[in-house]
Amino acid sequence: MSTPELIPGADAFSAEGGPHGALVLHGFTGNPGSMRGLAEAFAAAGFAVELPRLAGHGTTVEDMLTTGWDDWTADVEDAYQRLAARVDKIVVAGLSMGGALTAWTILEHPEVAGAVFINAVIVPSPDMRHLVQGLVDAGETVMAGIGSDIAKPDVVETAYTDTPLAPLLTMMDGLAEMDGKLPSATMPALIMTSPQDHVVDPSNSDHLAEHLGGPVERVSLDRSYHVATMDHDKDLINERAVDFARRVTA
Repeated sequence: MSTPELIPGADAFSAEGGPHGALVLHGFTGNPGSMRGLAEAFAAAGFAVELPRLAGHGTTVEDMLTTGWDDWTADVEDAYQRLAARVDKIVVAGLSMGGALTAWTILEHPEVAGAVFINAVIVPSPDMRHLVQGLVDAGETVMAGIGSDIAKPDVVETAYTDTPLAPLLTMMDGLAEMDGKLPSATMPALIMTSPQDHVVDPSNSDHLAEHLGGPVERVSLDRSYHVATMDHDKDLINERAVDFARRVTA
């Protein structure tokens, strides 16, 4: 079978630097393009950077249908190990499902220096899971997409226009597996949240702030929707994330 063609700008990003590093993670049905600006900001600040393209992302939704949480955590672990091999300390930053994968990473690697969460999805919704399971049981494979929730005019995220259902279930199950473990993550965290998020309820950020075991800083992204890294507050995100990373790796 031929390899699906990449969406322009959806390729993974890697940068040399050091002695510290940043692992940057994109969201569900999105691709590295939504996080490229933040990854480049870390690189410009002297951090080594890994921004992987998660399995099934950045090509076609059909390519994603056979992937799931275990594939994405494996991709994150591979990227973490590539980065850890060349730096002393690592900061992890993620948007949406990338925030969930950030939580997964800091639970797996308590040595992480700090974590940056941007409109992270953390709490699985039983009602949504029931709805999605019902669609899967009825033979459906996709539903309407969730990408490109951006307030800034003429800015479009190259996420899939459809949401693959079976992979979504695996993400919800992955969130459920982490439930109750967050207090064991004691490194500093920076939680950035858009009050006007039409994809992930801002209460997910509140849950993170209440349950993480270490010191928490919060930033409100008042001018942006869900994909805030491409929205009006992208410069604020880059500045605060880089400043946080410098402090926790000092």
